[in-house]
Amino acid sequence: MDFEKALLNPAKMFAHPRDVLKEASLTREQKVKVLKHWEYEALELEVAEEENMAGDSPSILSDVLEALHRLAVDVDTEHRPPTKQGGE
Repeated sequence: MDFEKALLNPAKMFAHPRDVLKEASLTREQKVKVLKHWEYEALELEVAEEENMAGDSPSILSDVLEALHRLAVDVDTEHRPPTKQGGE
């Protein structure tokens, strides 16, 4: 598994976020980084959908957040930043 490629395009390297959890060649920290990047991409897609630039694929954000939760990463879904990309 090429970590750099997985980090750049998680959806191309993994069919589903839970597959990141199963990848034995990645450390926990690498898995978190890949999933965090995937989370950012999913948020970007949601913003595009809100701006009527929707793509053909359904949102995978909840699956990414579940995978992060399984890695015991604290994901605060109640106190999100003002914008979906994390800005103010």
